[in-house]
This record gives sequence, structure tokens and C-alpha cells, in this order.
Amino acid sequence: MMDESYIANNFFQRFIKRHKKQGNLIVQPRMGFSQQRSMSLGLRKVEQLGIPVIGTITLDSFTRLGNFESARQAIENNDVLNGYPMVSYRDEENRRMLEGIRSERFPIQVRHGSPLPLRIFRSTLNSDIDAIEGGPVSYCLPYSRVPIHNSIIEWEKCCYMWASQGNGNYHLESFGGCLMGQLCPPSLLISLSVLEVIFFNHHGIKSVSLSLSQGTNSDQDLAALKAIKSLAFKYLSVDIDWHVVFYTFMGKFPSTFDGAKLIIEESAKLAKLGGANRLIVKTVNEAHQIPTISDNLQALKWTHRVANREPLEQRNIDSEKYFEIFDEADGIIQAVLNLDNNIGKAIEKAFLKGFLDIPFCLHPSNNNQTLADIDFNGNVRWVKHGKVPIARKRKKISSELTSSRLLKMLSFNQNKYDTIQLPSIAE
Repeated sequence: MMDESYIANNFFQRFIKRHKKQGNLIVQPRMGFSQQRSMSLGLRKVEQLGIPVIGTITLDSFTRLGNFESARQAIENNDVLNGYPMVSYRDEENRRMLEGIRSERFPIQVRHGSPLPLRIFRSTLNSDIDAIEGGPVSYCLPYSRVPIHNSIIEWEKCCYMWASQGNGNYHLESFGGCLMGQLCPPSLLISLSVLEVIFFNHHGIKSVSLSLSQGTNSDQDLAALKAIKSLAFKYLSVDIDWHVVFYTFMGKFPSTFDGAKLIIEESAKLAKLGGANRLIVKTVNEAHQIPTISDNLQALKWTHRVANREPLEQRNIDSEKYFEIFDEADGIIQAVLNLDNNIGKAIEKAFLKGFLDIPFCLHPSNNNQTLADIDFNGNVRWVKHGKVPIARKRKKISSELTSSRLLKMLSFNQNKYDTIQLPSIAE
């Protein structure tokens, strides 16, 4: 049993509740550095912004893959990694790094990317941190070759550990709404996020968040944000404390300063207008390098300013898009839940049957019988839905998918924001 002095104080949950009640959009970077001095400095600089912000410790690729020895060698050799190798530092070193930084005014979340994260969860707990993210699907497909069955078993263990240590109140965020987000219909992303938080709750976790990533059409994004909230109210138990997290676009990012600034600002406006409570922010150098501390601070200040500008121009929700997304996601969730009373087994069966089938995902547990497309206006649409339980008939919306067209779809937002001058509302 962990020493009582190491148990976190639910800073994250209380922080979210307070700002949710006040109507503030919380901003959060995707930041991780391999050396403790840099990681500590980055967190301190973020905390000193004086805005509703959460700190992030993003882990490195070695740690995500369970290659802890290589991460340890990198620490000893002072090599630069693409994140913080938390497991390879001693627990007391991690706690010392966070001393005087993490507080009720500045909670911290670990973000990793591992399908088999038991040691990451244990290190997070022992480092006195009460928020983490991921999921048995969203951190397995497409990030690994680990069978979905193995990921589900490990995530069950992680959830039980997380729930037992925090009395169910330590926070766990689903990454399901960002999975292959740029070329995945929003109804499937929403379904996966809802199913993952049901999985978390089934294993004792009562503080969760559902995620959704900015796509390629703002009207579709707003409709999707409304749909994910509607479905959360429908499917989540009343005793669950939940909120919605929105992500700045996760795909191929604009390469110019102006284009990157515009898409970042647009994500802040969408998060605020769509009723999200937290925004995961990217930076203007996303297309070129691992962002610096300065890059992250700049993006956080922009998004905070945009989201809190009054009055923010209102946009009507496209009701046709909303009902289409809601109906599709509702049908998928119902079909999966009907497969088994055990949510983990239901999810595994859903992939075997093709009820869950992610376009363009080459993971061996995926059926690969679905395809999606981006239409002229940037809406992500099903082209082939395979055995995914969608009743609504679909019109053919695109020509044959070629490698050239696929590259154009992947570059849709990059070309849009790099070439079209949209109005900016932040200085």
C-alpha cells in the first residue's frame, strides 16, 4: 500500500469543478521535456501565467513503448528525448521536481500514449499526481501493434489501481475523440470516447473527461461538441463527474506563422462556443519542431484571450449535422453495449464483429472495412461504413480514393489556414 503522504489531494477535480461553475475555459499545453530542470521550469512558467491553466507532463516515446532502460540510459547520458521519462526517474525525484509547483490552483496531468501503461500509472500515483489520460482503445489503435485484448486487460488493472487509490475521484481523460481525428467521422470518435469513459466508470472511476479534436469544418465541430455532451448526459451515470475536452487540430498543421495562429485561435473559439471546459493547445511551431516553453506560453495566452473576449460572435448549431452525428453515435454505442454486460468484452467483441472499425487504421485488431472522405467544405463523411451499425443511407460524396486525394485530405487544414486569411481576434 502506498504511503499516505504520497496520496494526491484531488487538486485536478476541484480545479475543474471551480472553473466549470464560473464558465471559464481552461487551457492546457502538450508539453514534456526529458531533463527535470527543463520540465520544472516549463511547469513554473505555465503556472505563472495567472490564467485558468493546467500543467502537463507529456512522456517520451521510450516510456510509451515500455522501453524504460533506454529512457534511463538517455537520462544518464543527458540525451534529449521528446518527452519526460517519468518511470525512469525515481519517485522521490519526480516529487521533488513538482515541489512548490503543483497545487490546488495549478493541477498537473500526465499524458503518455501507452497501450500497456501499468508502470506509468504506478509512477504517476507515486509522484503525487491525480490526473492522467488515454484509454484501452485510443492508446492502442493506431499507436501500437498490441492486441486490443491485451490493452483492455492492462487498462482494467490500471483503472482498478487508479480508483482504489483515489476513492474513484482521481481523474482519467479518454483520448477516444482524437483517435485518427482528421480522417475519422465525428460519430465514431464520439462513440469511442463515450465507451471509454463508460469503461472507466465500470471499473470504479468517477471523475472523467470526454475528448474531441478540432476537425476540418467548424460547423461540424460545433455540432459534434453538442452531440458528445448530449450523449454523455444519456449514457453516463448521474454520480459521474465529467466534462468535455477539446483539442486544437491533431493532424498536419499549418506551416506558416499566420496559418498556425489562425487555427489555434479558431480552436479556442470553437471550444468556448461549443461548451467545452478545457482546451488542449498546440503552438505555431507544431509543423517544424518540438515546441519550446516560449511557444507554449504564447499559444496559451492567445487561446485564453480569444476564449474570454466579450462578446464572442455566436454561431448557430447546424441541426442537420447535429442530429446526423447524434443518431450515428447513439446507434454505435447501443450496438456495442448490447454485445456484453462487461464493457471491456463488449468493446473487444465490437472490433471482432466490425461494429467498431476505424478508417485508415492498420492495427491488426481493426477490420479495415471502412473509409471516410472530406468533402469540398471540409466535412468528414463516411464513404464505406462496413459493418459499423449506421442505419442512415449515405450518398456517394467523392470520387475514387487515390493516394493523391488522400494526401490532399491530410493537408486540408494546412492548405486552408496557410492560404486563406481568416479574421483574427487576438493580438
